[in-house]
Amino acid sequence: MEGDRLGVPQSTEDHSQRSSISSAGPRNLDVLVYLIDETVVRLTVDNLPSITAHELHRIVLESLRLPEGALELFSLWLVSPFLELQLKPKHQPYKVCRQWQDLLFRFTSCSKDEIFEDEPSLQFRRNIFFPKRKEAQIQDEDVLRLLYEEAKYNILEGRYPCDLADCEVLGALVCRVNLGRYDPEQHTASFLKERLDSFLPSHLCRRGHRLLSALWKRGSAHSPADEQGLLRAFRELPEEEEACEDRAALRKLYHSYLQKCHELPHYGCAFFYGEIDKPAQGLLHRGGRKPVVVAISLEGVSIIDSKEKHILLGLAFQELSWDHTFPNEEEHILWLEFDGENEGTPVNKLLKVYSKQAELMSGLIEYCIELNTAAEGGTLDPSAASSSSASQSPPTDRRHPKLQRQNSVLCSRIQHLSTIDYVEDGKEIKRVKPRRTTSFFGRQLSNAPTSYSAVRGAENLEQG
Repeated sequence: MEGDRLGVPQSTEDHSQRSSISSAGPRNLDVLVYLIDETVVRLTVDNLPSITAHELHRIVLESLRLPEGALELFSLWLVSPFLELQLKPKHQPYKVCRQWQDLLFRFTSCSKDEIFEDEPSLQFRRNIFFPKRKEAQIQDEDVLRLLYEEAKYNILEGRYPCDLADCEVLGALVCRVNLGRYDPEQHTASFLKERLDSFLPSHLCRRGHRLLSALWKRGSAHSPADEQGLLRAFRELPEEEEACEDRAALRKLYHSYLQKCHELPHYGCAFFYGEIDKPAQGLLHRGGRKPVVVAISLEGVSIIDSKEKHILLGLAFQELSWDHTFPNEEEHILWLEFDGENEGTPVNKLLKVYSKQAELMSGLIEYCIELNTAAEGGTLDPSAASSSSASQSPPTDRRHPKLQRQNSVLCSRIQHLSTIDYVEDGKEIKRVKPRRTTSFFGRQLSNAPTSYSAVRGAENLEQG
């Protein structure tokens, strides 16, 4: 599991500084809530052990002076290098923090020392169940800035795979926000080169000897970014009538950045970490496993190569079947089934994702499908909806058309996956055209939706 890809904090020393809620005793009334840009919201609350995430969420909104609508848009998260959990409104953050070691033991592969030393930080982030369609209608500058900062963080950290051409456009928008209008005398290539990783994803920025950069380019699916491409994109941005310090201009820039990010199928997703089998290679047919990130949003599921930062598999919910199994005491598996072909013959493909977070992934997939089904005209029990602020949200956008670019990082790379290919007909496997209705799993959603609970499992953890 790639714990270092999960975000802040990044080091053991940082753990003690970023811990939001003391686990030493219930009398500590100080709570630190972190924004994605490292801003700290320091709160003093009464009766800390019993305060709910919903109540604390409202206090944060009041402290930041955000409008009432932001209550639905944002959520409180508990985040460490090993696990990220969005809290339900009824969860009690203090009690969840006290159960953090149990959660790490159940849902991660951390060592005993890592479990003992790790402490989560309480973060204020976008609610993964909030639809992009509603987000596009937001006009409040402070809300837009928070969304912009979070999207920018995920782009720069490589958590949102994005083609270089789009990264340069996004980087140019960041230049406009941070530097103002393009000034040919000040904003030169050398000026941007020293600040390149502030505008472009770090994995695309390769500095150093030209020969090494050329070798890296030949061995990577990505083209390395440089200051010239960013400068060109910055120079080509349309000029605005207002100055960049003008609030209307800033809102427009935030909107432009977010609108570009909305084209990504994994925007606003939750991240989980696991491994998949590598295709067998060589005379000995050695394979091994590849670390991956599983990104789940209201639109579907994406399997992201942790090292190369590109999509291995992207599926909308209507294109997949899934299941979660626990065949032995060591490994949980998330199974993803989808239609494909083998040497020109239509087959069903099964992908195994090994992860102790498979149970969380399966529950989130089911809940997202329930939300979409209810919003598209199905029925949803009001009592079930009240247990999650997201249940009252409209459905997500229609799926965006696939990019036509060749070798886009957003295109699925089925050839890089080791899958089980089959078509089931009774007890035998035959090569006939598959039908999604005859899934190997035969998984059917219940008519009575159940709420997704991200942190269930700890024996004495309060259930939402």
